[in-house]
Amino acid sequence: QVQLVESGGGLVQAGGSLRLSCAASGRTFSSYAMGWFRQAPGKEREFVAGIAWSGGSTRYADSVKGRFTISRDNAKNTMYLQMNSLKPEDTAVYYCAASPLALIVTTPYEYKAWGQGTQVTVSS
Repeated sequence: QVQLVESGGGLVQAGGSLRLSCAASGRTFSSYAMGWFRQAPGKEREFVAGIAWSGGSTRYADSVKGRFTISRDNAKNTMYLQMNSLKPEDTAVYYCAASPLALIVTTPYEYKAWGQGTQVTVSS
């Protein structure tokens, strides 16, 4: 089982940037597909971006495509989410998650390990 810890959240003005990190413990990090999800108050948790175990394949929600970039460094057991051109509607708690599946999936129940979340707040 892999344990995940997010960092890098904070308060930023609209149009600004943040980079989230997800540090994983456990020797099997490189065998998991990874994803970022977010949850705003009163809303369901939604898929933001995903990356295959090798890093060679990525997938994004339409709402962040062209603004966010997901990446991973298996040697450092770390995944990243570079967020540019942030909008107030990006405000949410962001979670990283690990899936044992080979494909990148967008449904939360396919992910078996979750971090505690990091708050991202974008002011207008």
